Amino acid sequence: MPIRINLLAEALAEEDLRRRDPVKRAIFIGAFLVALSLVWFSSIWLVSMEVNHNLNQVKAEIQTRSNVWSQVQANLKQVADTQKRLDALQTLSSARFLQGNLMNVLQHLYVPNVQLTRVKVDQNYILNGGLPATKNESVTAPGRPATATERIILTLDAKDFSVNPEVNQFNNALLKLDYFNANLDPTNGVRLANLSAPQSSFDSKPYVLFTLECRFTDKTR
Repeated sequence: MPIRINLLAEALAEEDLRRRDPVKRAIFIGAFLVALSLVWFSSIWLVSMEVNHNLNQVKAEIQTRSNVWSQVQANLKQVADTQKRLDALQTLSSARFLQGNLMNVLQHLYVPNVQLTRVKVDQNYILNGGLPATKNESVTAPGRPATATERIILTLDAKDFSVNPEVNQFNNALLKLDYFNANLDPTNGVRLANLSAPQSSFDSKPYVLFTLECRFTDKTR
C-alpha cells in the first residue's frame, strides 16, 4: 500500500492555527462593533440635528407669535384708553354747562319792581389725579382713573325798587324755575351775598341793591 506524505501539512496546520487565533477574531469583532457604533452614532447625530432644527423653527414661530400677541395687547390697551377718553368727552359734551340755556331761563325770571343788572358765571374745573393699581403678594388693589369736578357759581346782581325789598320773593321765583330747581345744590343752592342800604336814583326813586349767589351741584366726571 503506497504511503502518501503531505509536505505542506505542517504549513497548513500553522495557517489553520493562525485562522483560529482568538486575538485576531477579537480584533475583527471589535472593529466591527466600532464601525457599527459609528454608524449608530452618525444616525443619532443626524436625527438630533433634524430635531434641533425643527425645535429652532418652533421657537422662532413661538417668538414671532408672542411678539404679535404683545403688539395686539398694546393696541387693544391703546384702543381702550382712547375709547375711555372719547366716552369722557362725550359725557362732558352732553352734560356740560351751557350759557345759552341759562340766559334763556333768566328771561322767564320776573318779579315786579326788581331789575336784574348783572349776571356773572364762575365756571371752574378741579382736576383729581388718578391712582395706578397696586399689587402685593396676595391682593391686587384696583386703580382709580383721573377725574374732573365741575364747579359753577352764578352771581345775580339786582335792583329792588319796591317799598319793601322783595329779595325773598325774587329768591322764591328763582327756585320755582325747573332749571334752577333741578341743578342748584340742594343744601346751599342760593345765598344772599349782599344787601345794600336804601339808595336814591336820579329820579329820586329809592331802591336797594342785592346780590344772590347761586351754587350749582358739583359734577365729577
